[in-house]
Amino acid sequence: MNMQVPEQIRHYLDSRLRDMVELLEQLVSAETPSLAPSSQNAAFQHLEKALEDASYRVNRIRGRKSGGILLARPRGRVRSQPLQLLLGHIDTVWPTGILSKIPFRESGNRVSGPGIFDMKAGLVQMAFALRALSHLDLTPSVTPVVFVNSDEETGSSDSESWIRRLASRCNRVFVLEPAHGKEGRLKTTRKGVGLFRITLTGRAAHAGLEPETGASAILELSYVIQKLDALNSPRQGISVNVGLVRGGSRPNVVAHESRAMVDVRVLRRRDIPAIQNAIRDLRPETPGVKLDIQGNVGRPPLENTPRNRFLWKRARAAGRDLGLELGESAAGGASDGNKTSRYTATLDGLGPVGGGAHAEHEFVFTDRLPERAALLALLLLQPPLPASVLEQDTPP
Repeated sequence: MNMQVPEQIRHYLDSRLRDMVELLEQLVSAETPSLAPSSQNAAFQHLEKALEDASYRVNRIRGRKSGGILLARPRGRVRSQPLQLLLGHIDTVWPTGILSKIPFRESGNRVSGPGIFDMKAGLVQMAFALRALSHLDLTPSVTPVVFVNSDEETGSSDSESWIRRLASRCNRVFVLEPAHGKEGRLKTTRKGVGLFRITLTGRAAHAGLEPETGASAILELSYVIQKLDALNSPRQGISVNVGLVRGGSRPNVVAHESRAMVDVRVLRRRDIPAIQNAIRDLRPETPGVKLDIQGNVGRPPLENTPRNRFLWKRARAAGRDLGLELGESAAGGASDGNKTSRYTATLDGLGPVGGGAHAEHEFVFTDRLPERAALLALLLLQPPLPASVLEQDTPP
């Protein structure tokens, strides 16, 4: 790569900082709750306009349950070229009306607002990285494809088939989820996530007159919770958390039913069968109580596979071309990058530097926006990963 290219890209993006903040304000001010799909259209329209300004052709795909998908490709693309996927989401965890309490705000070197860190600033950086390449007439040898869904915060059930289909066709995937820490570390490892629903059915009885004829689903749930807690293994990176329990009808009635929702996180794909079987094989100890166990680990881990490591090393080198010394980290939460990592090289955490995801103080550092967009632009200009690297999908 011409050594002047990083400098040219950074200079262009530094000159567009106020435009980046303006687009960010538009996206944050257009609320996009995951659970209110009909509200998401305005934000999609702002993003669509920004991508069109980068010479991209944008398609909107209607969702079955979500607010849909934005899919964009460059105008005049060469169909024989390999593809690279830019992956993000426009939905947030915030409810409709939250802007009246937490408005978009700019203060010093920070901009804040609901969804700004996770992950609307990442979408802004993506749009301006593509705009920089278009403005400077820099054409990647691997065609960038943009995919933005609107149901990531609820598991991407509506968009998952699209994600898998695209990832299986792409040479690599860059995920615009926020960076880790104020140092802006990239996320090279993410835990896989599972959700299990356990329903216990017992037998009701009067707690005073004939408690011996009942079978308490709540008593049995207490045993189940202890068995689940025993499955935790920090050494293996396995966590099992009973986060929600319900049961019973009245204090003077032996509980006929109880329920528990269980969050499971695993660091290694090879540990999934064992932890799933351990949960599904739970057996009741209380006579007369039955267990029904549903669920699985739906998002596999994003692991340090050789092909993911290869992509990380390229990112570190690109960072140095910009005068950045990038670090890496592991994240306990999952993203759609967990899914793409099963099919191709994936690098996560290329979004904004800031903090407070899902919290009222959610913010990004303004002066880091051009820097992160420039890093993405340089990565998009990298040559395709060799087939010999892409085949290396088994963690060491």
